[in-house]
Amino acid sequence: MNLPKIHSISKKILVALVGSFLLIFLLFHAVANLFILRHDGGVWYSDFCHFMGSNYVVKIFEVVLMLVFLCHIALTVWLWFTNRMARPVRYHQPSRSKMHPGSKLMILTGALIFVCLILHFMDFYFVKLGFVKGEYMVKAEELQNDELNALVQATAQYGMTPEEFLEANEQQLAMYADQIPPEQRAEIDAEMAKLRAMVPVAGLMSRADGKWVKGITPEEKAAIEEALPEANVEPDFYSLTRQKFSILHIVIGYLVFFVILFFHLRHAFPSAFQTLGLNNYKYNNIIEILGKLYTWCICLMFAAVAILVYLGV
Repeated sequence: MNLPKIHSISKKILVALVGSFLLIFLLFHAVANLFILRHDGGVWYSDFCHFMGSNYVVKIFEVVLMLVFLCHIALTVWLWFTNRMARPVRYHQPSRSKMHPGSKLMILTGALIFVCLILHFMDFYFVKLGFVKGEYMVKAEELQNDELNALVQATAQYGMTPEEFLEANEQQLAMYADQIPPEQRAEIDAEMAKLRAMVPVAGLMSRADGKWVKGITPEEKAAIEEALPEANVEPDFYSLTRQKFSILHIVIGYLVFFVILFFHLRHAFPSAFQTLGLNNYKYNNIIEILGKLYTWCICLMFAAVAILVYLGV
C-alpha cells in the first residue's frame, strides 16, 4: 500500500495539534453536562442545547469539530500503520524503554473509544440529525398563534377537549350544510382543516413548564411541524439524558467508556506537550501533575452525571 510520504514527526505533530483541540472540547462538554444536575427542570441545560443548536457560529464549529475528530482518527491510524510498516519484523525481546504505561495501549483505547462514541451518537447526536427517533422539545411561545389560542380558549370555556369541541362543530356544520353557499363552505372547510391540525398541538400546551414544552414524541413532533411549520422543534437532550441514565446497563456501559477514556487521556495530555516540544525537564513534573488532574476531573465529571442521574439526583 502506497501512503503519502509525510515524515513521521510531522504526522505526530498533526495528531498532537488535533488531539489538543479535542482535549479542550472535552473539558467544555464535561462542564456543560453538569447543568443536568441542577434542580431547575432542565431549564439551564435546555437553554444551553438550544443555543448550541441554533447559533450559526456553533453550527460551523460543530462541523469543524466532527472533521477534527475524523482527522484525529485517520492520522492516528495512519501513523500506527506506517510505524508498523517501517518494522515488519517484530522484536524478539519486548521493549523495555521507559514508555508511559498508556502509550502502547493508545491505538487499542482509541479504537474502543471510537466504537463507544458511535453508540453515544446513536443515543444523542443522531437524534439531532434525524437518523434516530427520540424525545423533543419546543419553546412554548412558538406554539402560539391565533387559531391555536382560539381553540384553547373555546375548549376551556365549554369544558371540552379539543377533539370534542371540533367534533361538535363539525356535527353542527353538517346539520346546516345545505344552507351554506359553496364559496363560504370552502372557507369554512379550510378553517376547520387548520383547527383539525391544531388539535394534537392544543393538548401539548398544558405540558408547558413556563418556557419549554418537553417530552414531545416523534408523532407529536410531526403534528407540530404540520400545524406550525415555523416552530423549531429540537431534541430534548435533558429528558433523553435522564431517560438513558435511569437504565442500569446503560450507566454501566458509560462508566466502562469513561474508564477507557481515562487511560487514553492519561497518556494523551503529556504526550501532546512532548510532541509539540513544550515539555522541559524543569517543569515536566508540573505537566505530569496537570495531566493527572485533567484526566481525573474530566472522567469524574462525566461519570458523576451518569451515576447521580441514576440515583435520582
